[in-house]
Amino acid sequence: MVRKELHKTVRRILATSAKILQGPFADTFSTVDMEDHECAAWLLLKRSRSGDRTARLQAVQAMSEAHHWNDYQYRTIAQACDLRTRIGLARSQESDLRFFLPPPPLPALNEDSSIEEELRRLLASLPQTELDECIQYFTSLALSESSQSLAAQKGGLWCFGGNGLPYAESFGEVPSVTVEMFCLEALVKHSEIPTHCDKIEASGGLQLLQKMYQLHKDCPKVQRNIIRIIGNMALNEHLHSTIVQSGWVSLLAEALKSHHIVEASHAARTLANLDRETVQEKYQDGVYVLHPQCRTSQPIKADVLFIHGLMGAAFKTWRQQDQALTEKVSGDETRYTTCWPKTWLARDCPALRIISVEYDTSLSDWRARCPTERKSIAFRSNELLQKLRAAGVGDRPMVWVSHSMGGLLVKKMLLEASQNPEMNTVIDNTRGIIFYSVPHHGSHLADYSVNVRYLLFPSLEVKELSKDSPALKALQDDFLEFAKDRNFQVLSFVETLPTSIGSMIKLHVVPVDSADLGIGDLIPVDVNHLNICKPKRKDAFLYQRTLQFIREALAKDLEN
Repeated sequence: MVRKELHKTVRRILATSAKILQGPFADTFSTVDMEDHECAAWLLLKRSRSGDRTARLQAVQAMSEAHHWNDYQYRTIAQACDLRTRIGLARSQESDLRFFLPPPPLPALNEDSSIEEELRRLLASLPQTELDECIQYFTSLALSESSQSLAAQKGGLWCFGGNGLPYAESFGEVPSVTVEMFCLEALVKHSEIPTHCDKIEASGGLQLLQKMYQLHKDCPKVQRNIIRIIGNMALNEHLHSTIVQSGWVSLLAEALKSHHIVEASHAARTLANLDRETVQEKYQDGVYVLHPQCRTSQPIKADVLFIHGLMGAAFKTWRQQDQALTEKVSGDETRYTTCWPKTWLARDCPALRIISVEYDTSLSDWRARCPTERKSIAFRSNELLQKLRAAGVGDRPMVWVSHSMGGLLVKKMLLEASQNPEMNTVIDNTRGIIFYSVPHHGSHLADYSVNVRYLLFPSLEVKELSKDSPALKALQDDFLEFAKDRNFQVLSFVETLPTSIGSMIKLHVVPVDSADLGIGDLIPVDVNHLNICKPKRKDAFLYQRTLQFIREALAKDLEN
């Protein structure tokens, strides 16, 4: 009897959906035998397929706000909605996760195979010619080394979180994860090349990466690198349908709702690259939108760009100053935040798009993540400027916020933009720059490059920070000449306390005289080099003065 009633209900739903979806858009529902909320669900589904973009967006927003439907309605819409609607729901903050079907079953591995071997096979199938040295390095490392020899060779990885300069032994203890990480590093680099993305997709890479993502739920670093690869592939619009069909949208929708800012931000970047309905910009590897990460009706009037420095990172550089564990309150981001631009600034200035970038740096070529990589400030600034322009930077008024070497990159990017007519909007729309302990005249860090454990074979970045660096002096002179005729504001902060580098050295990384740009205000703060960009609290002077500067620099733009 129960089965008979169930079949009857299913037939009624199918018949009703056929009437609604096949009829003209303006048809009324007076002849449809259906409850009001069921009728609304089907009407929204139909509107989501409208030829009118506004109607589609309104339908997706209304769906995302529906929390009273029956399970079968969510599941039916999940099965019936098109790619555009599915991505829109994934990028909607309030969407119920029942809108997303579980990923399809993944093909089983061969009996004599493993994830590590499948990753190596995928890497080996990719073109190995005309690659830059860094891709060659990671690819050859992943393909040629066994788990044990790789673990013995690398031993561990540098910690890039901006939390001091320690040497982390994390992966040396788990050789198989180490090999997988180097495979993923290589795939991240390969996925920056469009033709290689096609090959990854054709070789079953989307499914393999999904299997690996689900197996490593307890390893955020592995999952983040996997999402980086998917985000890079999503830059190629012809791959969107394959990415969606392989089940990635449901995983990304769940990750976007994570309370972990880094995880959510990686998912947000990938979904934004998939969402061609509301996003025109493309976010290349290392460019992360901290706000807004979901579709929003809030007009975005200006951009704030965060550029970290040597050994920094897109998220941890901008965390709140570390406190004792007893002072941290889980879930209360007003008390402690792992990324204050996303938590505090986004709430104080919701009309801003807040972007943070990430790029690899090292103190020493001996322990660089890619030892063959030799990138000068000039090379990095050009690379970063191109990525930011692809993300629409320059289309709105903006403020730059930089720490340490990141400030030198900002200066170099503005100089390069001023010499390129296609980049004029970047100059015209720059309203202000904040420098946190930027070594305009050099740093003592290079003077200590002989220390065996930490600074053996100083990297090119460190060499360029030496006080007698011709490139650094030329950059300072050229920027002052450029800035004198420009109408943007400048605010500089500088540390007054030494920074511990390892257990042996305490160093005043950027002295006050080096942080003096020569224009704008310079404010000394009683913190060290790492904490100069990490306010203790939201009501602390460091954050409040930063917020005041951003509001004043963008006052006219935010009012309009």
